[in-house]
Amino acid sequence: MSLPDIADRAEWLAARRELLAREKQLTSMQDALNADRRRLPMVRIEKEYAFAGPDGRVSLLDMFEGRRQLIIQHFMFDPEWEHGCSGCTASVDEISDGVIAHLQARDTTFALVSRAPIAKLEDYRRRRGWTIPWYSSTGSDFNYDFHVTLDESVAPLEVNYRTRAEIDGAPSAAWALQAKQPIEMPAVSAFLRDGDAVFHTNTTYARGTEYLAGAYTFLDLTALGRQEEWEEPKGRAAAPHDAAPDFS
Repeated sequence: MSLPDIADRAEWLAARRELLAREKQLTSMQDALNADRRRLPMVRIEKEYAFAGPDGRVSLLDMFEGRRQLIIQHFMFDPEWEHGCSGCTASVDEISDGVIAHLQARDTTFALVSRAPIAKLEDYRRRRGWTIPWYSSTGSDFNYDFHVTLDESVAPLEVNYRTRAEIDGAPSAAWALQAKQPIEMPAVSAFLRDGDAVFHTNTTYARGTEYLAGAYTFLDLTALGRQEEWEEPKGRAAAPHDAAPDFS
């Protein structure tokens, strides 16, 4: 691996300032994208999905645990597998109890859902030392309806919002047409509760799941966002909702 070029302080500062301008541009674009995501319409969940939890049968509404929002990580774990997906495992390993506490402070519950039977999920969860709730969707249409299990004998093929016709001939998605089905897919879905009515607000697939780490990155996927306002000193205009202050 090659090392960076050597420069004096003035040269480094000029290069760093140039990069800073690009960083600010990217941050502004990300803030605008997050705002547009919050403005997405939502779809009421009409189907009665049933899941298996450690204490028995639960519904999607039960998963909220009384909170306003629910974030589900679609964890890749085929019923025939002995171990969960290594990439999904690594991502859950990085979700600390502090992240969960911060989400809950924003009235948001975080849970995992997989197709493997609950006994296998509970065993894997104990061995990993995780405390995040984990539910089995075995026997329901949930994974297929949200296109995180691809099986054309059950539902039409859809990969990251593209149909079979749209991905046919696309090199980046050729694997979806060639791989043996069923295929497990990683994703994160967000839901909003209004009373007992549950609404689907967003699902993020593929590359979008690679940048999830802290509580803010998860909240940015939801309809309610970060749910905080920056209080500006008197005499200054208020910062945009959910935008970090710019001290430049």
